Amino acid sequence: MFDMYQGFAFYKNWDFEVLNYTPAEYGGLHHAAVRIAGENVYRHLKHEGGTHRVQRIPEVGLSSRMQRIHTGTVTVIILPQPVEVHFHIDPKDLRIDTFRSRGPGGQSVNTTDSAVRVVHLPTGITAECQQTQSQLQNREMAMRMLRARLYQGMMGKETEQRNTARKQQVGTRSQSERIRTYNFSQDRVTDHRTGYTTRDIKEFMRGGEALDDLISDILEHTEKEALLEAAENSSSL
Repeated sequence: MFDMYQGFAFYKNWDFEVLNYTPAEYGGLHHAAVRIAGENVYRHLKHEGGTHRVQRIPEVGLSSRMQRIHTGTVTVIILPQPVEVHFHIDPKDLRIDTFRSRGPGGQSVNTTDSAVRVVHLPTGITAECQQTQSQLQNREMAMRMLRARLYQGMMGKETEQRNTARKQQVGTRSQSERIRTYNFSQDRVTDHRTGYTTRDIKEFMRGGEALDDLISDILEHTEKEALLEAAENSSSL
């Protein structure tokens, strides 16, 4: 899925900047954070936030009698990047820690304390980056992430009755809250909010036209829902 979003950014001619990429001990990806910049990025990606379900048969490591469908979930969180002038962060409210970058299993991968963790003391919100060997670059990237998370918190307060977008996206990570299923054994991708289904999952996971079509369908659906809600509210008034 990480490669899918990277391919989609390339397809849309967006900048794709990796802030953090942590492999899992057993292979694959444990956690990643990226910054995507370009025309209408948030409009296209804001509905990607939520629980994505993946159903597949592992290719290696299991005997033939144990090669059954494995179901896992991936949580995607989309945060808008705030404009610099929207708010000010007092340096006195920050605690900045440095540490050595960690690889799979927690072992250090270099000999310098280049990784950076920034803590916003009043809120407890944290952000860290260990992507480069430059402490200065990691600090700049961590500050970008922190600003995005603080900005999301501010948005959440303004729309407290609907909860924050971050909470809505994370949920409880249960399969009942899934927004999309990638079923490799049936060569099918289904978005559960609109019922949109497409085949050729390998092509879909390249993040090109197929993903763009699905996202366009979701945008059309949500915009229709918003118009209907606005019409209902105006008629009740």
